[in-house]
Parts: sequence; structure tokens; C-alpha cells
Amino acid sequence: VDVDIKTLTMLEQNPDIEITRVSGLRHFSFSMNTKTAPFDNPDVRQALKHAIDRNDVINKAFLGNAKVANDDPAAPQIAFAVNPEPIHEYDVAKAKAYLAKAGLTTLSVDLSVAETAFPNAIDAALLFKEHAAKAGIDINVIREPDDGYWDNVWQHKPFVGVDWLGKPTLDSLFTTTYATGAPWNDTAWSNGRFDELLVKARAESDKTKRQAMYGEMQQILHDDGGALVIAYALFMDALSKKITHGKIGNMLQCDNFRMAERWWLA
Repeated sequence: VDVDIKTLTMLEQNPDIEITRVSGLRHFSFSMNTKTAPFDNPDVRQALKHAIDRNDVINKAFLGNAKVANDDPAAPQIAFAVNPEPIHEYDVAKAKAYLAKAGLTTLSVDLSVAETAFPNAIDAALLFKEHAAKAGIDINVIREPDDGYWDNVWQHKPFVGVDWLGKPTLDSLFTTTYATGAPWNDTAWSNGRFDELLVKARAESDKTKRQAMYGEMQQILHDDGGALVIAYALFMDALSKKITHGKIGNMLQCDNFRMAERWWLA
């Protein structure tokens, strides 16, 4: 079964259970609606991206079971992934400098989360609140009910926690989530150059040229996008040591939801 972080320690103490960990395409983020103030200001978005200590969140909220992200939704395992520079690390001075560029000395924002947003999302949001306070940013964490979160909060509130499962290609990921007018574009972000490259890359057969296009798209998202990408999650499954399996898929949990056909009793 897919492991809940809250029960991980208990499961690890059972000698008859194996915990598998796979670096996957799933990522957790805090999404900012770029059409709503103050998130319509790219300097405010950059301030928030530098006001979170991702390592602290991963160690405390995810118990180390994730990899640090860099405000790029493309996990390292997907084809054409890059790691845009500069790396967005926790930097209070930079966060304050970006606030100053936006004409601000302090900032107050609401962040809506629920446990269903992603595992331990409330703990992650509260840690973010602690980190951001040092940069003069007050994050008011609103604990939303799990029931109705995806219908009433996601894509309705301007700053929310989101759990994104993997997509098989960058074209699929970008087309459904970051292209102008995409149905799941919860950041309401629109960038003409990004849209242009997305169409061109889809038709480009030269691998080197496609790599350059997808690399530029990731750089644009990193620099300008409304997704504060916290971490790339590890898929964790708990299973009896009587069960045998081959290589585990990394796009979705539970061996891409195919464990019933791929795993067998030893």
C-alpha cells in the first residue's frame, strides 16, 4: 500500500514489512495565482520562493522522504529535465531584496492548506510561516477542511498547497498545467514565449533542439512562474516480505497503480 508519512515509523519497526522508496515524478507545491495581488508581482513571487527552507520542510514534514525542488515542476527523472539556475535556496537577504524591488518592506498573505493537499501539508505550511517571518513576510496559514478541498479551495483561493502526480512527458505536464488557459493552470500564469516554445518543441524531431526548448521553458517557469515547488516526493510502498517485485515504476504510486499485476508471492 501507499505509505502515509504519519505511519511510516511504525511500519518500519515491523520486521515482516518492506518499505520501498522510489524517486518519482510527483511533486508538492504552493501555487500562487499570478492574476491576484500580491502574486501578480513577479518580485513578490521571487521573494516567497527565497523565503522557504526546503531542506527543513523535507526533514521535518516529510521525514527526509523527498528531494529538494527548485521551482521547476520537472523532476530529474523525466526526459529533458534541467536544474535551472540560480538555485532557489533559503535566503532571507534575497527575499527582503525582492520585497524591496516590489516596493514593500513587509508582506502578509493567506496560505490555504489541508492534509489532503499533500502529505503533511499543514506542517509544511507552518514551517514555511516560520521561515518567511525572518524576511518580514507574515504567512497566515488557513487550515481548510479536507472535504471539498479540490472543489472549493484549489483554483479558488489565491495561495494553496497542491500535490501533483507524474506525467509521462514534459509536453503533457506543461500542456495541462502551465500553458495559457490550460484546464489545471492553477497559477493562472501566462507567458507568450513559454507557449510558443511548447508548440515548437512538440513538433521538433531534433533531440538537441528539443532539449534546448524544454530547458528554456523550465527556466521561464523557475524565474517567473507562480508555482513554488517544494519537493519531488519519493513513492513509498509497504509490503509483506513474502511479496516479490521487479523494478518499480516512478510516475504514480503503487508501481504506477499496477502492483496487482506486477508483484507476486515469493
